[in-house]
Amino acid sequence: LVESKIDWIRRAISRVSSRPRPVEHEYAEGESFPYLGKSYKLRVVKAPEKKINFRSEFLLSSKEKKNARELFIAWYKKEAKQKISERVEWCARRAGISYESIKITTANRRWGSCSTSGNLNFSWRLIMAPLSVVDYVVVHELAHIEHKNHSKAFWNSVKVMYPNYEKAQRWLQQNEGTLSL
Repeated sequence: LVESKIDWIRRAISRVSSRPRPVEHEYAEGESFPYLGKSYKLRVVKAPEKKINFRSEFLLSSKEKKNARELFIAWYKKEAKQKISERVEWCARRAGISYESIKITTANRRWGSCSTSGNLNFSWRLIMAPLSVVDYVVVHELAHIEHKNHSKAFWNSVKVMYPNYEKAQRWLQQNEGTLSL
């Protein structure tokens, strides 16, 4: 069986190994961090108003460098809750779909999920991706409210809500490794 699939296996290994790998962050001056699909530099400063702040660049208090990862995660979670909630509300209203609640999770392997009762869950890491990708994941989970599987009807529903979803889906598959701290 393996021998009969060896060409496919080699292509799959090549495809996966060519994807960007997660970056080990040191939280050093000039290091880049993703937010809504763009990279922003980190500046370590002596006394910002907050421990971490964002104004076209990330500002981190030099006193908080040892807590930088936790501060970044908290900042990303807050931003994810706000932005993803806005996108869910907009997409749901436009599609005439009702949902119960939105929760931001720490999931590493799952970008979103939908419970049988209509609760929507999204990984905070999603806020690092471009808004078009956020919208794709939002639409994907909203479609699960009506279709609890990945049937043809499910994908038709996704396509109605987001006609160009395949481009966002490909971006996420190719870049998921970069959406981490």
